[in-house]
Amino acid sequence: MITVVGTGTGAPPPQDILAGADLVVGGRRHLDAVRLPAAAESIVLGPLAPALDAMEEYVTKDRRVVVLASGDPGFFGIVRVLAERFGAERLEVRAGVSSVAAAFARVGLPWDDAVVVSAHGRELRTAVNVCRARPKVAVLTGPGAGPAELGAALRSSARVLVVASALGSSRERVERVTPAEAAARDWGSAVSVVLCLDEERSPGAVRTVAGAPAGPAGWALDEGGFAHRDSMITKFEVRALALARLGPRLGDLVWDVGAGSGSVAVECARFGAAVTAVEKSADGVERIRANAAAHGVDVRVVHGTAPDALAELDDPDAVFVGGGGRGLPAVVSACARRARRTVVVAMAALDRVPAARAALTDAGFDCEGVLLQSSRLAPLPGDVTRLAATNPVFLLWGVRPPASSAEDEGVAL
Repeated sequence: MITVVGTGTGAPPPQDILAGADLVVGGRRHLDAVRLPAAAESIVLGPLAPALDAMEEYVTKDRRVVVLASGDPGFFGIVRVLAERFGAERLEVRAGVSSVAAAFARVGLPWDDAVVVSAHGRELRTAVNVCRARPKVAVLTGPGAGPAELGAALRSSARVLVVASALGSSRERVERVTPAEAAARDWGSAVSVVLCLDEERSPGAVRTVAGAPAGPAGWALDEGGFAHRDSMITKFEVRALALARLGPRLGDLVWDVGAGSGSVAVECARFGAAVTAVEKSADGVERIRANAAAHGVDVRVVHGTAPDALAELDDPDAVFVGGGGRGLPAVVSACARRARRTVVVAMAALDRVPAARAALTDAGFDCEGVLLQSSRLAPLPGDVTRLAATNPVFLLWGVRPPASSAEDEGVAL
C-alpha cells in the first residue's frame, strides 16, 4: 500500500501516518518537516523514474510506502503518476488544501469560476494564452515559468496578478501587482500559485459547472451582430468553415490579420482562444474593440499593416487572413512561417488564389480549399420567398504536418 499525504498549506502530516512506514518519499522540504520513523528508509525526490523504481521494490514485497506531497496531490500532482504505475487500488490518498484553494481564500474570492492551468514543467505560452482569454485564472508556477515570466508576457494586458508565495509557511506572502511590476521582480523559488484577474470582466453569475465556461451555444453569428462598414464583413457561411478549420480553443493564440470588423476574432475568442486582431484602418480598430466589448470577450487589437505589424507578436497557433490586395502572398507567407498549426485565407479574387496557395505549400503546409457560394432565403412581396445569392469566396487552409515529439509533462510535488 502507498499512502499519499498532502500537506495542505504547509502543515506537516500527523506523525501517526508515518508510523510503521518502511519507506518515506518526498521533497527535501517535506522530509525536513517531519520526524521519520527510526527504521524507515527515505528518498528525496528529484527525477521521478529512480524513485518509482525504488518504490516498486517495496510495493511488490507488501511493505508500506508513504509519499509526502504539497496540497492536494490529486490536483496536478503525483497521484496521476502513482496510479498509472501501481494502480489506483494500491493508493490511499489523504488530500490537503490545494495551493489554488488557499490562494483564492487569502484574497476572499470564490474559485468555482476560475480556470486552473499548470506551467510546472510545461510551456508557459499555454498559461499566458489562458490568462489573456479568461477573466479569472490560477497558474501553478515552475522553474522558468514564474511571476516574472508571466508578467513579462502579459505586460500589455489590463490584468492584476496576485502572487501567493510559500503558502502556509512562516515565509508566506500574498501580493497584488501589475504585470509590469511582476516582470521587474526576482521572486525566488518559493512561489506556489499566481492568480491572474481581469477585475472589470470577472463573471458574477451563479455557476452550475465549475471551471472554464461552456463553449458558445451557437457560432457563425449573423452579420447583424457586428458593427461593420458597407457590408465589409466575413459572411457567416464563410466564417463557419473558417472556424472549423482554425479550431480555436482554450490555450490557443489566434491571429485575425486584416480583421476588418473583427467578426472572426470575436468568434475565436468566444471559443476560449486568446486573440490578436491586426487592422490597418483606425476606424476598423475602433469597430473591432466595440464588437469585442459587445460580445464580452477580450481581443487585443494591433493598429498596423501586415506583414510588418506581425513582427513583435507572439507566435500563433492558428491564423485567419482576410481582406486581400497585392500584398496578400507576402502576408500569407509571413503568417505561415509563424503559425504552429493552421493558416486559413479568405479571398474574393480568383487571381490571388494560386499565389496564396503557393505561399502555404512553400512553408510546408498541407493545403486544401473550396469555393463557397451560397444563396439565402429572402422575402418577396406577396408572402413568397426567393434565393438571394451572396458573393462567392475562396477559402484556402494550410495545416502544418504534426511533429513527432510529444510534450514532456511535469508533476508538482
